[in-house]
Amino acid sequence: MTSMGDLAIHGGSPVRKTMLPYGHQWLDDDDIAAVVAVLRSNWLTTGPKVDEFEQVFAETVGAREAVAVSSGTAALHAAMYAIGIKPGDEVIVPAMTFVATANCVVYQGGVPVFTDVDPDTLLLDPIQVETKITPRTKAIIAVDYAGQPCDYDALWAIANKYGLMLVADACHALGGTYKGRPVGSLAHLTVFSFHPVKHITTGEGGMVTTNDPQLAQRMRIFRNHGITTDYRQREQQGSWFYEMVDLGYNYRITDIQCALGLSQLRKLPAWVKRRQEIAQRYHAAFAEIPAVRPLGVRPEVSHAYHLYVVRLDLTRLRSTRAQIFAALRAEGIGVNVHYIPVHLHPFYRKRFGTGPGLCPVAEAAYNEIISLPIFPSMTNEDINDVVQAIRKVIAAYTI
Repeated sequence: MTSMGDLAIHGGSPVRKTMLPYGHQWLDDDDIAAVVAVLRSNWLTTGPKVDEFEQVFAETVGAREAVAVSSGTAALHAAMYAIGIKPGDEVIVPAMTFVATANCVVYQGGVPVFTDVDPDTLLLDPIQVETKITPRTKAIIAVDYAGQPCDYDALWAIANKYGLMLVADACHALGGTYKGRPVGSLAHLTVFSFHPVKHITTGEGGMVTTNDPQLAQRMRIFRNHGITTDYRQREQQGSWFYEMVDLGYNYRITDIQCALGLSQLRKLPAWVKRRQEIAQRYHAAFAEIPAVRPLGVRPEVSHAYHLYVVRLDLTRLRSTRAQIFAALRAEGIGVNVHYIPVHLHPFYRKRFGTGPGLCPVAEAAYNEIISLPIFPSMTNEDINDVVQAIRKVIAAYTI
């Protein structure tokens, strides 16, 4: 067994001299050329590239409509506005997610109802969902955690039974499928993020897809201050007149970003395939390390692997997750943790009275999970470094 002194955190030589991040964008000359072409054009924002990106994206995910906005958070907010969430309305959200999933409900004056997750996948547990429904419940937000689509058949059955809207937070899952159907066409509304660590990037940016043209139109108005037309539309009509019909926000995205998104989207299939290849190599390596357990993957899905999350069996280790985390970082492996359960954050404890014990499965998982590096430009040598560091650190702390 490796001695504790061999660990970099205790003065030993690290596996890597440079930090390998958990996620990273991949930009090439085609992406740069696409952006430069827009910079030399007449339209930098609210121009033709926005429409083009929306159309191509909708076709890619099998949806009728796509509405591009400035971030994944803006996309979530637009979705809550579109379905009419108002003060006092309740929306079911999983505890294991990024804070934006719950924040978007609060932006509209609604109440996020934190719901526990399945212990194997950390996806929203449909059985728990049904126990949280009240007469004030208006919607369910299902988070495709780490890139694995939720159990949409079960969630649709609940949504239809109680007359609820089903929103998919698929910010992790672009390129995934559920029973052969692409993520983006599995709910009333589906939300995506184009942050640099996601499957494709526009720098910052987001998208909402839907098959309902009326919901799409509501979101287009919402992203533009609640105004019914944008500058390009008025220019085409030869008109200056516009009307603000509701309180909206400036959630517009630029043509610069959409040109980058279009270029990136062409590479999505190859990039998802590479993410899946990396995950398979991790699976094989960790099958030999009992203290490291990857999350479960259901057979009816194609996992997009935005994240590769493992749970540490702390009963086999003389350490905490924090110690393993610090030791891996010292070895040059940029691990992360996704996420602190949202109901444990100070804001939600103060505003809504949440706290420990509300979602015990998510809370237990939080103490054990670590996200390992996974992104398409990782080399096989990078993968080997991650595996070597895991073996080295786990061996040092194994009981």
